[in-house]
Amino acid sequence: MTESTIRVALDLDMSLGESPLWSVRHQTLYWVDINRGHLYAWRPQSGDAPTVVELGEKVGCIALHRDGLLAAKASGIDRLALPLGGRHERLVDNPEWQARGNRFNDGRCDASGRFWVGTIDADETHATAALYHLEGGALHPRRSGIGIANGLAFSPDRRWLYHTDSLTRRIQRYPFDVESGDMGSPETWVDLEAHGLPGVPDGAAVDSDGNYWSALYGGGHVVCFSPRGRLLSSHALPCQHPTMVAFGGADLRTLYITTATQHLDDEERKRWPLAGSLFSMAASTPGQPEPECVSSAPLAGAT
Repeated sequence: MTESTIRVALDLDMSLGESPLWSVRHQTLYWVDINRGHLYAWRPQSGDAPTVVELGEKVGCIALHRDGLLAAKASGIDRLALPLGGRHERLVDNPEWQARGNRFNDGRCDASGRFWVGTIDADETHATAALYHLEGGALHPRRSGIGIANGLAFSPDRRWLYHTDSLTRRIQRYPFDVESGDMGSPETWVDLEAHGLPGVPDGAAVDSDGNYWSALYGGGHVVCFSPRGRLLSSHALPCQHPTMVAFGGADLRTLYITTATQHLDDEERKRWPLAGSLFSMAASTPGQPEPECVSSAPLAGAT
């Protein structure tokens, strides 16, 4: 696979940029800064600066909804109307927030419109987090005993669900039934240790050929694995903490990469002055359009 050089798409200073998400319908890239509770919206073709909205608390990830966006905030999942800054409503509370202080982290929708979302242990050390999916107005627990839920993605043939507990440095693959939402028994699909790769597997995306792209937090690289788990390519970034990738652009051939400045000391900030920016790279294989979450109740004021 021949890819272009990684470049700065937007020079930013995000604390923990995450969850880049491309809307084909709106030709807009959305993403969040988790720690600052910021939600960004940017139309690259416009030449304008991104719109930034404060959500009032940490927000782990976002997903497309037919009436706007879903935001998995620390305390629960909200539905937001578009354009940003309009009406919003709480759909479900986070069952781990009050009891343990675990916030929502990584997530995305499957092809049937379920929103899958995981949590993160408050101390990022213990296996107290879990994976859920939102369906029928309720949050359904699917897996427990997780430290940092991450890397959620689906294969183009809808047969596989990918997921990782970042603390383990291993990416799991589950047989998946998109009609029922059932998951089979997991297998260790990629072990970073076996590949000699640095960092931990963070956010990910799968392209239209079924290749899995993963941001290696603390490892300064984005890597690509074939559907069989073979390492196809590795791409260095000018910063240590890439967090997630997403395919966007009119042809879905632009790979966007969010990054973070958290965990960097003063010397590291000087060494990596572009940390916290949004990066991009031309990809030879297009991505997949992101599905939208569906629900029966429309949100007034949405477009």
